[in-house]
Amino acid sequence: MDLDVFVTAHRAEWDRLEQLLGRGRKLTGEEADELVTLYQRTSTHLSLIQSTAPDPMLTGRLTQLVARARATVTGTRRAAWRDAALFFTVGFPAAVYRSRRWWIPTALLSTALGVLIGWWIATHPEVQGAIAAPEHLKELTKPGGEYETYYSSNPAGSFAAQVWTNNAQAAAICLVLGAFLGIPVLWILFLNMANLGVGLGLMASAGRLDVFLGLILPHGLLELTAVFVAAGTGLRLGWTVIDPGPRTRRTALAEQGRAALGMALGLAVVLFVSGLIEGFVTPSGLPTWARITIGVVAEAAFLLYVFVLGGRAARAGELGDVEAADRTATLPTAA
Repeated sequence: MDLDVFVTAHRAEWDRLEQLLGRGRKLTGEEADELVTLYQRTSTHLSLIQSTAPDPMLTGRLTQLVARARATVTGTRRAAWRDAALFFTVGFPAAVYRSRRWWIPTALLSTALGVLIGWWIATHPEVQGAIAAPEHLKELTKPGGEYETYYSSNPAGSFAAQVWTNNAQAAAICLVLGAFLGIPVLWILFLNMANLGVGLGLMASAGRLDVFLGLILPHGLLELTAVFVAAGTGLRLGWTVIDPGPRTRRTALAEQGRAALGMALGLAVVLFVSGLIEGFVTPSGLPTWARITIGVVAEAAFLLYVFVLGGRAARAGELGDVEAADRTATLPTAA
């Protein structure tokens, strides 16, 4: 390619693009269309020059021109910290609020199942014997036994990190596997409630239910709520596979899937707080009432966050999805 001839043929277009970018006023519709066309042409010119006749000065000028034009055409993105702030003050609480018809029943039914399992174990010695030998059960439930020492078995910091990692993985699994008609989510919920029920039943049979509740409630309220939210969202995603509503199944799954991914990020933060409580408050020397109060305050703060901030954002039309500009474009469908 003859670079001089190429520059002579297209310099007027580059100058015109630079002129449009330098306008201090808002462009008219015709000028905006012209800017988009010149931006596309100049991008092509830059690619040709870079691949066939690279010239440092010309390449530098066109690179800067294309970058300015791209910023004008696509708009300037907000700073990452502003996106994060918007997500945690609007997007995430709105997503949790909008899925409340799934996670609240999930929470109530799961809690009832855990309590029922605990009652069954506490009132049936033969079931306790099937769980473990009497000597082992005594080691689990006695003062200073495994149920009590579990929370102080490792340094608080490493224990909190381990708990956070495990719970975040469980929540993420519920969200991701929800697409499989929600069946894996139901199994994960059952395992969680069975573990809780075993602890309730064994400690109740040993007459130490108050000790168990004093250990589980400080962190368990917030932790289980996060798990229930993840499970409810996963079940909602599974139901979308069955009944996508008026949208196409692909569109509905894409919308719910994006919301679920955002939910995973938000719940990771919630579970981080729960992990801190479990690592530093649950095994602390604070009185039982003080530890439980901290757990209740954390749970109440999360519920207020969801139902006040999230409810307000949802009523304003927030879906908990990514911004429209970041979504894959979809073709209109007939009503």
